[in-house]
Amino acid sequence: MNQNFAPENAGTLTKRVLIIGGGFAGLECARRLSNDDRFEVTLIDRTNHHLFQPLLYQVATASLAAPDIARSLRQILMKASNVTVLMDEITDLSPVERRAEGQSGGTYEYDYLFLAAGVQTSFFGRPEWKAHTLGLKTLAEAQSVRRRVLSNLEKAELTNCDEDRRRLMTVAIAGGGPTGVELAGAFTDLVHRSLRDDFRRIDTSKLRVVLLEGSDRLLGSFGKKQSEYALKRLKELGVEIHTGTMVADVTEGCVHLADGSTVEAAAIIWAAGTEANPLTSKLGVPLADQAGRITPEEDLSIRGFPEIFVGGDLACLTDSQDKPVPGVAPAATQMGRHVAKVLKEESRLEKTRFREKKLKLRPRFRYFDKGIMAIVGKNAAVVLSGKWALTGFIAWLAWLFIHILFLVGFRNKLSVLLGWAFAYVRDAPDTRIIVNRPD
Repeated sequence: MNQNFAPENAGTLTKRVLIIGGGFAGLECARRLSNDDRFEVTLIDRTNHHLFQPLLYQVATASLAAPDIARSLRQILMKASNVTVLMDEITDLSPVERRAEGQSGGTYEYDYLFLAAGVQTSFFGRPEWKAHTLGLKTLAEAQSVRRRVLSNLEKAELTNCDEDRRRLMTVAIAGGGPTGVELAGAFTDLVHRSLRDDFRRIDTSKLRVVLLEGSDRLLGSFGKKQSEYALKRLKELGVEIHTGTMVADVTEGCVHLADGSTVEAAAIIWAAGTEANPLTSKLGVPLADQAGRITPEEDLSIRGFPEIFVGGDLACLTDSQDKPVPGVAPAATQMGRHVAKVLKEESRLEKTRFREKKLKLRPRFRYFDKGIMAIVGKNAAVVLSGKWALTGFIAWLAWLFIHILFLVGFRNKLSVLLGWAFAYVRDAPDTRIIVNRPD
């Protein structure tokens, strides 16, 4: 199939805007440009939904169902008459020709391109590890994690072999950042509270959760006291923590550490690193780091191609205080909003005497730091926002409020809120069904 998706009005003053990625950055840009007849917007994503990734770990640990944290992109943008949503995966970019190629065979031409395709799991040059681990970047991966852990408990209930039972009841998590910490806390909550009376032949409190971190402390992006709080809290929950421990190899059912020790686990979850979508290498500009990100100009465009913008996790930036802009939802949302603002102002300047100076008049992107946070089991979290460093129950309440606020759609907000309230009171999440048994 070879289709050209250039809009019929390509020869008019209407500008064709191609947005690659339906995450926080891409969706925000599309929403800000919606129903503006100066733009014909095409939003392309390899899935048909917007995913609220900060709560992905709760799907993996059976606390929430997939529809609670995802919503159809078409549904979100159904009233945006100038926005077309397509499910395709962009495989190639031709910046000079202003063209993108899709896996479907489609060709997408543009006047402006906003690349916000996100990141993928990085195995630091060891792609063979992927076959033996579970990632946590998509809904499908989150459901695979949940299916694997719950199925392993069912197998442990069946077996009479103590060695097999110990392996089946071990979850190894590589990476002590927010994802790893939140997973570890949620898994221990799941088995020590929610599942404690569900099995007859195994003691779920003996589920071994092993958290592996290569640096000297957990939550490296947080303050030292918050890292210490998370460490103490997880240990109280029964998590086995190894800091300063590098992974040397991963084989089937076993993590080999640099110190020569091993961790045998039937479920190995990789939360140790990410790398940019490979499309960044197609832009013909130097990459900022080994993760494949790009350092854009101050207006988020890339050098030599002012019509191409990058945002979200693909952008390697520093804020006004020369601190790295974190790969979090508020930052990505602000980038999407900024790009839409640039395009609107540029369109306005086209009809003024400043037309030739429009590129020089572009505003620089300014990041407003709203802070970072991570939950550490029930009733506990850490929050870092400016000079505020919170831990414990107050931080947990702040975490709940912020995450409900950022969910897209009233139905999602209500569903998650009711689900959390029920789970809090009953310690019994309802999403423990295994639909497709893993091999």
